[in-house]
Amino acid sequence: MTTVIAVDLGATNLRAALVGSDATIPAHVAVPTPTAGSGGAVITAEIIARIEALLASPEGKDVAAIGVASAGPLDLGRGWVTNSPNIAFPVVEITGPLAGRFDLPVALINDARAGVLGERWAGAARGSDNVVYITLSTGLGGGAVVNGRLLLGADGNAGEIGHIPVETCYNLTCGCGYKGHWEAYASGKNVPGFFAAWREATGAGSVAFDASSTRAIFAAAREEDPVALAFMEALGQVNARGVSAVVVAYNPDVIVLDGPIARYHGDLVIRHMEPYIDRYLALPRIVVSSLAGQAPLLGAAAYALEGR
Repeated sequence: MTTVIAVDLGATNLRAALVGSDATIPAHVAVPTPTAGSGGAVITAEIIARIEALLASPEGKDVAAIGVASAGPLDLGRGWVTNSPNIAFPVVEITGPLAGRFDLPVALINDARAGVLGERWAGAARGSDNVVYITLSTGLGGGAVVNGRLLLGADGNAGEIGHIPVETCYNLTCGCGYKGHWEAYASGKNVPGFFAAWREATGAGSVAFDASSTRAIFAAAREEDPVALAFMEALGQVNARGVSAVVVAYNPDVIVLDGPIARYHGDLVIRHMEPYIDRYLALPRIVVSSLAGQAPLLGAAAYALEGR
């Protein structure tokens, strides 16, 4: 069995794991993603430290390659993360420093593109050649496989579906600086801002939950709080616009939802979204990931195994 190291660099957490070619994960570690320091080198150093720890573990012998999944955008030519709205530094160098330190092949891929590979390898999309993966986490991203081929684009950024324009009434500003993007409404970081704008526009009354917390808003909806449920309809319409665009762009037979919002509240997301999705093309199967947040790690490993 071949073993690789997989790294998942997210806005909130940095995770690293040893992954076998049978999709097993014998060792795993997670730390908060650095947000303070002189530059992106602090993140690179943290990645190197996590890899060193894994290589020093009993399971870390004979590693064949390193795969890194990261929030984007990416510059694959340089091997950098560049100007990510969800990473604290404008540039994080990945492939050069890691290859130089460990003398191993290093493959860099967007975390959501890795997610779709992970789902095809070991998750809900096994056996599917046309699948879209959507992560509803701190940000909102996606990855697509069409006719069995992963879509990457010129710089590895094909599938940045969080930046599909979905709304012009509230016209909320996304973390990237543009207005009306899906991420500005439906990501974990931005749901409370959408709730505040919706509440002001609709004149919704006082609330008995913490309106500054995405978790609390969804929990209130699950408890059938009337204001939270009304907001779920507005959020469902926005999510449906994003998914409708995904369906006509990629024509998938399955859409896999992942990220904390999907894992804990995927039933609410689907229930309030599905009635508003356009039926211009057939509605694909929409499911929640069963990989407990490991799809990007598994996908990074699959990408490294494929390219080593």
